[in-house]
Amino acid sequence: MKRLTQTVAAGAVIASLSAAAFAAGHASYTIGVSNTVQGNGWREQMICAMNAQALASGDVAEMIIAHRNTDTAGQLEDIRNLIEADVDAIVLNPSNPDGLNDAIEDAIAAGIVVVAVDAGVTAEGAYILSNNQEEYAYLGARWLFEQLGGEGDVVYMRGIAGVSADTDRDNGFQRALAEFPNITVVHEVFTGWQQDQGKQQMLDFLATGIPFDGVWTSGIDNVIVDAFLESDVPLVPIVGADNAGFVQMLTEVEGLEGAAVTNPGSVGGAGVTLALQILEGNAPDDPLVLVDPALWDNTTDDGRAQITSAQNPNLDPEWPVSVSIDGWTTYSMDQIIACEGPGE
Repeated sequence: MKRLTQTVAAGAVIASLSAAAFAAGHASYTIGVSNTVQGNGWREQMICAMNAQALASGDVAEMIIAHRNTDTAGQLEDIRNLIEADVDAIVLNPSNPDGLNDAIEDAIAAGIVVVAVDAGVTAEGAYILSNNQEEYAYLGARWLFEQLGGEGDVVYMRGIAGVSADTDRDNGFQRALAEFPNITVVHEVFTGWQQDQGKQQMLDFLATGIPFDGVWTSGIDNVIVDAFLESDVPLVPIVGADNAGFVQMLTEVEGLEGAAVTNPGSVGGAGVTLALQILEGNAPDDPLVLVDPALWDNTTDDGRAQITSAQNPNLDPEWPVSVSIDGWTTYSMDQIIACEGPGE
C-alpha cells in the first residue's frame, strides 16, 4: 500500500502530480487538496480516496496536494498557495470552522470551487460533504450507555479541540449523556486523533487504578484495546470506528464487547466527486451533504454478521473498512489501496 507521508515546506505546496500522460482534451481539471493531519490512518485513506476518485473520474488532469501536520495558520498558507496555483477546485479537511474563511472567500472570489470534507466551514459559498459527526457520536455513546445498563463511569476520548468534527461529536455525545443521567464521565482527554498519543493516555489512566466501566473513543480504538491487554486489566465495553484493526479485534479478542460506528475516510473521494459536479454546473441545492453512519456491535447476531462481512485483511489496521460511498465514489478496491492519482 502506498502511504502518503510528504511534508509541505513553508510557502510551498507539494505533490503536484504531472498530467503529461493523461488524455489531452478529456481530463481538464486541476484539483487542490489541503489536509492538516498526517500519519493518521483515517486521513491517509481520505487522501488515497481523493487520488483514486480523481483518477477514476477521468476528468482530473492534475492533483496538487498539501498534506502535512500543521495548524490553521499553516492551512491558510496552503490554501493561498493553491489559489496561486490556479486550481479549479479545492477539497480540504478544515482545521477550524471559522479561521480559514478569509482564504476560502478569496478562493471563491477567484472562481475556485471549495468543498470541505469531514468537518464544516462557515464561509459563504463553500460546500460541505461530511460524515454526520453528531450522529456518529450519539449512536456509539447511546450503545455504550445502554450496554452499561444506564449507569456507570466512562472514559471520553475526543479528537482535536476546536475542530468542528470534534465539536459536532461532542454535541452528539452530550445529547446521549443527557438521556442517561446516571452515566458519569470520569476522565476526558483529547487524543489529537493520533494513535500513539491516545494509547499512552489510556496507559497512563489505567495506571492510576481509578475504576471505570466503559470507553468511548473518537476513532482511536484498536490501540486502546492494546493498552488494556498490555496493562493486564479486565476489558470494558469500548466504542470505536470501523477501522480495520478494531473491526478485527471485535471478532478475535476474547472478552471484548464493543461497537464500531462507520466513519468512512472515503468522504475525501466523495468530496472530489462533488467538486467535479459543481464544476460541471450540477451543484446541489443544499451546500451541506451528510453521510449517515451505521453501528455494528459484537453483542448481537446482526452486529456480528455485519462485522464479519466488513472485515478486510488487505487494509491497513488504521483504515476504515468502509472504503467507498454508494453514489459518490466509483474507484475499485485496488485503486484506493494503490493510492495513485492522475498521471502517477
